[in-house]
Amino acid sequence: MTGHYKGLFLSRLILFFFGILLCLSPEIKASTFAAADTIYRRNPGTTTPKGPYRSERARKSDILYTRLDVQFDWAKQQVPATAILKFKPHFYAQNTLELDAKGFDVKGVVMLDTVGDYGDLSKSEIAAKVTKKLEFTYDKRKLLIKLGKNFTRKDTLFVKIDYVARPNDVPRGKPDDSPSDKGLYFINADGMDEGKPRQIWTQGETEGSSCWFPTIDAPNQKFTQDIYITVDSTYKTLSNGLLVNQQTEKALRTDHWKQTLPHAPYLTMLAVGDFAVAKDMMPNGMELSYYVEPKYGPDAHAIFGRTPEMMGFFTNIFGMEFPWEKYAQIAVRDFVAGAMENTTATVHEEGVQNDTRSLVDGNSDAVIAHELAHHWFGDFVTSEEWGQLPLNESFANYSEYLWSEYNDGKNEADWGNLQEMKSYLLEAETKQVPMIRYFYKDREDMFDSHSYAKGGRILHMLRNLVGDDAFFASLQHYLKSHAFGTAEIDDLRMSFEKITGQDLNWFFDQWFRRPGHPSLKITQNYVATTGKVTLNVKQVQDTLATTVYRLPVKVDVWVSGKKNEYEVLIDKVNQTLEFPAAKKPDLVLFDADAQLLGVIEHEKNRPEMAFQYQNTERFLHKYEALSQLEGGMADSTVRGIIVKAMNDPFWKMRQMAVSNFSEYDGPGFADIEKTIQSLARRDPHPQVRAEAIITLASFGDNNSDPIFREALSDSSYQVVSVAIEKYLMGQPNDANEIATQFEDSPNDAIVTSVGNYYAGLAQPERFDWFLIKMKTMKPTEKYNFLQVFGKYLIKSKQDIQRKSIPILEGLARENPSYFVRFGAFQALGLLTDIQGVTSLRKDIRAKETEPKLKEMYSQFGEL
Repeated sequence: MTGHYKGLFLSRLILFFFGILLCLSPEIKASTFAAADTIYRRNPGTTTPKGPYRSERARKSDILYTRLDVQFDWAKQQVPATAILKFKPHFYAQNTLELDAKGFDVKGVVMLDTVGDYGDLSKSEIAAKVTKKLEFTYDKRKLLIKLGKNFTRKDTLFVKIDYVARPNDVPRGKPDDSPSDKGLYFINADGMDEGKPRQIWTQGETEGSSCWFPTIDAPNQKFTQDIYITVDSTYKTLSNGLLVNQQTEKALRTDHWKQTLPHAPYLTMLAVGDFAVAKDMMPNGMELSYYVEPKYGPDAHAIFGRTPEMMGFFTNIFGMEFPWEKYAQIAVRDFVAGAMENTTATVHEEGVQNDTRSLVDGNSDAVIAHELAHHWFGDFVTSEEWGQLPLNESFANYSEYLWSEYNDGKNEADWGNLQEMKSYLLEAETKQVPMIRYFYKDREDMFDSHSYAKGGRILHMLRNLVGDDAFFASLQHYLKSHAFGTAEIDDLRMSFEKITGQDLNWFFDQWFRRPGHPSLKITQNYVATTGKVTLNVKQVQDTLATTVYRLPVKVDVWVSGKKNEYEVLIDKVNQTLEFPAAKKPDLVLFDADAQLLGVIEHEKNRPEMAFQYQNTERFLHKYEALSQLEGGMADSTVRGIIVKAMNDPFWKMRQMAVSNFSEYDGPGFADIEKTIQSLARRDPHPQVRAEAIITLASFGDNNSDPIFREALSDSSYQVVSVAIEKYLMGQPNDANEIATQFEDSPNDAIVTSVGNYYAGLAQPERFDWFLIKMKTMKPTEKYNFLQVFGKYLIKSKQDIQRKSIPILEGLARENPSYFVRFGAFQALGLLTDIQGVTSLRKDIRAKETEPKLKEMYSQFGEL
């Protein structure tokens, strides 16, 4: 997933909180940052308990083919269905077939004639193939079918199961039961939620598929399939493979979706609803389709339209064509993951849908690339067990980098690389586990920043180690060697060793099989009499809990403006390196390729950092230098460098430089203000324009008010939202007119900025406005808006506060997005002076079932 990102992981969620607070007022930022910081600081250095040993699922039988005939009872939120399974004993003779089937009403099981293909037969033709009724036992989790005699691996069998799936009645509470997964979800089933479409969609990873059809729900199973979906003829459907037939009878239509290539059960999907569909065609004739809500139909190509180029790019670097029959992407409401790479049909959460103007501020290419790459790494070659998940997610995560490097340039890719590194290091404050895990408490524990962010950074180091040609040749060998099959980490290692001719066991052992990361403390010294500069490198991580790392790195030594490059090997706890230097170096740059996953402490003075910014080329080194120069504005040399950085070719450097002048009133102020005003008007990147407006507002004069007014018509919604907030903060005469003009904007960030203004006024008549706007917002924006609503409530009288309590309670208990529930819980925390709110929050917290949110609540201590 984003890859999932199975929802958002705790560490990513905290980073997400920081990101979406960009445009909030200072007091709202402060309260929410405090909450996030509470989470961030919890018990540094602790590790997650191991849990039991998790083996690959024993393969007693192999499912070779599945046919499903499904209908939907919207009123009961149930799925009357029939499943036909083709299977055979794996090696040992079997007289039973054990299936995962969670919460079903099983009506009956029969054996079918083993002759023929059941994919295209009618129901009456299938009924004629019944050979005998089979006995079975069922405990609401496992369906054990008695076959009547022993069958060997030479036998191929068919069984038909009639059942009703009841996703709302999936059993909970026993080991390995999911606390929340349903497998299949009815959205707005009764149609009573005004403005929300009625939809059905599935989510199979990790073991959700067996909540709606019987199967062996393990990633080491692979089968082909036919799915017949009967729906109201007004709806569209989507499933794996190709739509090969549609039959309409009265008001119902049955769509037949056929997948002829084998994949794992967790990748089986269907979706039903009212969608606009846009299409592209690859040069080989393969269809790409994009399913969005009808109002986003005109924007579908703007959202997904880079997919054909992505597919061509990945085909080229992975060394093999996209291996499936088609590729579709669909956006659904209330999705329980960020996105999911179901074979040939990726599901995205609703936030991927934006109008074309919104895409000026950023697109969803990262997640689109991630899910597309899974169709090679995860769908085509599948990790054999959930403890091997990095074989899926590390590659999908790193594919985000590869696409960004190709499409946006190396600086942009390296900026994303840094964010991923931060995500992992934040998680590592409280959790350090091996990448490949044979012991874990819950399957969902694997969906963390280790499997994703750390895994992607490990692959980046491996690419740097072996070189591009060998890296991509090894990937091609791995994919082709395990086509339509499964793999474990040693399979990947052996592919790299086969291609490179090197023993890479040391690399895979320290990075994939051991927890933690290197933490290096570097002390630099220059001795003029010997003409040498020395670096003392200490590995200060807990080498008993992790390891002493073997680290091939490059060191650049700059003397008199000239660079000399050295390759070194760090493989001891304490190691001294020597390099010739005719005079004291301008700069010594450890890990010159900026590829190491870890923490490097190498103290440098301001002249060295100034030299580093001005002379190095890699983003990370320039970023580090500019970050270290912050706070040095009294130094004219530093100030000059930061002024220069406002014209850096890369937008992030310009943004950082501009932010350094927040509240500045020192030498050269007039010229600096003019430069920032120019950036606010004309910088090509919206983040720089927005940062310039924020910085100008910090100066406290009125010189930039016309710029704020002018920015209200900027092409970027983000810039407009910041400009509105800063313009209204000055309480101009036309403040109410401007607020009214933008209060119904289609962009939620702009509405939130208007809401921040209305919150400051705390007018009772605005209460309904807040509720109406909040109701239609996407989950990420709704969390942000809840912080502004909290500000409104703090400033309001108790009658307004009391009216809000049942609304916030409903969001905190029932909203499908757990970070929205968290936001509502936070807002209730502002009202604890009202009797009963504290106990209400305790009850909400006690009854929460989402593991990620329960973990977050646990960080706040007693309420």
